[in-house]
Amino acid sequence: MSGIRFDSVSVAYGGNTVLDSLDLTVEPGEVMALLGPSGSGKTTALRAVAGFVRPASGRVLIGGRDVTALPPHKRGIGMVVQQYALFPHMRVADNVAFGLRAQKAPKAEIPGRVAEALEMTGMAAYAERYPRELSGGQQQRVAIARALAIRPGVLLLDEPLSALDAQLRSGMLTELARLHRELPDVSILYVTHDQVEALTLADRIAVMDRARLQDCGTPQQLYRAPRTEFTASFVGNANLLPVTVADGGALFAGHPLALDPGRAAVGAAATLCVRPHLLGLGAGPNALSGTITEVQWRGSTHRLYVDVEGHRVKADLPELRETPALGDHVTLHFEPRDAVLLAAGVCDD
Repeated sequence: MSGIRFDSVSVAYGGNTVLDSLDLTVEPGEVMALLGPSGSGKTTALRAVAGFVRPASGRVLIGGRDVTALPPHKRGIGMVVQQYALFPHMRVADNVAFGLRAQKAPKAEIPGRVAEALEMTGMAAYAERYPRELSGGQQQRVAIARALAIRPGVLLLDEPLSALDAQLRSGMLTELARLHRELPDVSILYVTHDQVEALTLADRIAVMDRARLQDCGTPQQLYRAPRTEFTASFVGNANLLPVTVADGGALFAGHPLALDPGRAAVGAAATLCVRPHLLGLGAGPNALSGTITEVQWRGSTHRLYVDVEGHRVKADLPELRETPALGDHVTLHFEPRDAVLLAAGVCDD
C-alpha cells in the first residue's frame, strides 16, 4: 500500500508550532519533494509520516490507513537520512538485511531480497565490504538498499545527498531518478533545501516556509508560473520588481511594460517576476536600463548585476566575448510571455 495523506497535521514543541495545519496528498507512485529553508517544517512533516513525532492535531494516512498512532516499525515505510546510519561493525549485506531481520522476514527469503536490493542500487559487488571501505556515495547507496529491501510502499528521504560533494550528488541524482522508474508503485517523500534536487527528481514540489505549506505544483508550474513571491525566489533565481498593474501590462518606475496582467485589477500593486536567464542584453521589448554594479563569470555564462531605478536586477547571459565594465550603462529586455505578475506581498496560502 502506498500514498501519503496529511490531514490538517500540526506539530508543536513546547508551545511553538513547527508544522501548521498541513494538508497535502502524495499519490501512489509519486515523488513529492518538500522544499524549503531550515526551520520551514519540511523535516517535521517527514518525521510525522515516519512516526518519530506525534501530531498535536490532524491525521497521517498511508495507503488510506490512519497510522497516526502506530509506531514506526508498523507503518511499512523505508527511510534514508543524510548521515547514512550504517552499522560500522556489519558488512554491507548484513546492513541491508537488518530491516528484514527486524521485521522477522523468513530466513530463507533474506539472502535473495538483500541481493535484489544491492543489485538495484549497483552495490552487488560490495556485499562483503564494511562501511569504512566505501566512499560516501557508496555508503548512501547501501542505506537506500537497506530501505528498499523491506519492499516499502512509502520511501522517505531526508536530505539524502547533502553530505556528498557536488560530483557525487550529481551521480546520485541520476541513480535516484533511475530507481524511481524501476519502482513505479512506491510513493517517495523527499525532503531537501536544494532546488536542483527537487526540480530534477520530483513529480510535484511542496514549498514550505514558516511551518506552513506555501505552494504546491509540478516543477514546471512552480518555476514558470509561481503563485507567491516566496515560491518565485526559492524555486530558481528570480528578479522581483514592484509594479503597478496597467491596461495591457504594468508600470515599473513609471515605465510601461507589455505583459499579461491576468485578473489583476488596473491600478493594483503587484510584483513582476522574470527569471535571470530570460533577460537579453540590448534593445528589445520591455527594456530595463541601468548601470552595471557587478560582473561574474560562471564558465558558460556571465551574470550581470544591474542597478535599474534603485533595484538590483540580475541577468544570466551566454558567455560574452567582451565583458562589460563596472559602471557601464546597459539595457536589458524580456519578452512579455517570459514574465509573471504576482500579487504584491503574497507569501501565504
